[in-house]
Amino acid sequence: MEKPVYKRVVLKISGEALAGDKGFGIDSDILNSIAEQISEVHKLGVQVAIVVGGGNIWRGRNSKHMDRATADYMGMLATVINALALQDALENKGLDTRVQTAIEMKEIAEPYIRRKAIRHLEKGRAVIFAAGTGNPFFSTDTTAALRAAEIEAEVILLAKKVDGVYDSDPALNSSAQKFESIDYIDVINKGLGVMDSTATSLCMDNSIPIIVFGISTPGNIKRVILGENIGTVVRGS
Repeated sequence: MEKPVYKRVVLKISGEALAGDKGFGIDSDILNSIAEQISEVHKLGVQVAIVVGGGNIWRGRNSKHMDRATADYMGMLATVINALALQDALENKGLDTRVQTAIEMKEIAEPYIRRKAIRHLEKGRAVIFAAGTGNPFFSTDTTAALRAAEIEAEVILLAKKVDGVYDSDPALNSSAQKFESIDYIDVINKGLGVMDSTATSLCMDNSIPIIVFGISTPGNIKRVILGENIGTVVRGS
């Protein structure tokens, strides 16, 4: 029988990953593939909490002439759209799911309550954290680090369009070298863009490892959960 390496994880899915090759919006094939992969690891007994970004709908940093706080709140709403889409896809796979938002919108989701989130996980439900931290100036990467610390997750699985951490952008440099593992402080000092510095520091302070891997290959989430050496591991020395 397949034995997972982790019991409780936070899966961070970037908004761009949900867009697929379209670059904008939600690719239904990608969405269903991710839902199927989450369902597979859930069947192994793994407790899965999910943080989803909103960059496929709105990126606040691209709104140069808009108030930063306003742009960030718009981004939080974009994550809620993605969270509801993912909830629907997961429930179509038969997985009981709850969406919790950092900004109260009780008609469509629960407010984020740490103890309630943990209880949902213990009962076998997937929990999707939406609306970031509820505060402007903080990314959904920071949300993933914060929620992982709060619910005592063993690892953050950082699902991206790229298959790991490189010393430069592989889309721009064909000679970019991929790291198999790297220290938190090196990620910060070299500005490698795995997570923003706030999120990376939070993971470092709480000794939460990060595994960066490509989401486009079906089955990769399960491979990571089973301990296969794919992607890049970010941890302390």
